[in-house]
Amino acid sequence: MNLLTEPYDTATKTWPSAGKVILAQFDHEGIWVYQAFKPEIAMYASQHKRFEGAPGYNPNRMSWIKTNYLWMQYRSGWCRKKDQERCVAIKLKREFFEFLLSTAVSSSENDKERLLSSDVRLQWDPDHNPLGEVCIRRAIQLGLRRNVLAEMILGKAVLDI
Repeated sequence: MNLLTEPYDTATKTWPSAGKVILAQFDHEGIWVYQAFKPEIAMYASQHKRFEGAPGYNPNRMSWIKTNYLWMQYRSGWCRKKDQERCVAIKLKREFFEFLLSTAVSSSENDKERLLSSDVRLQWDPDHNPLGEVCIRRAIQLGLRRNVLAEMILGKAVLDI
């Protein structure tokens, strides 16, 4: 796994300061997303490169992925919240991620039937800096369920964990 890092102050010089932004590490093959789990699930997934069979993993609930590592850390309470003590980096196939974006229904959608029938939910939440302060910029998170989630938990859409 080759994740590139740089100091926050350096990175923010090239990031937009406002608007809806997908901040992510990616290449021609895929894009890295993040999720927080309890230790048993994270360990299993990192060893088996899938979530199917992980002790305690519930495939029947919506599972939220985030492209922004810092946002994931903030959301999980810096990995201190119960059952979110480990942050997992998941490299999804690029075409799978693009499919997620093209089929996502925004959580702000007024059509309740569309929201309930969609396998992908999109939310734009306030981004946060390393001190936990709210930024003007909005960070994306995608909620996956049913067939779309199955592609990920079975490892079919995953290049690396």
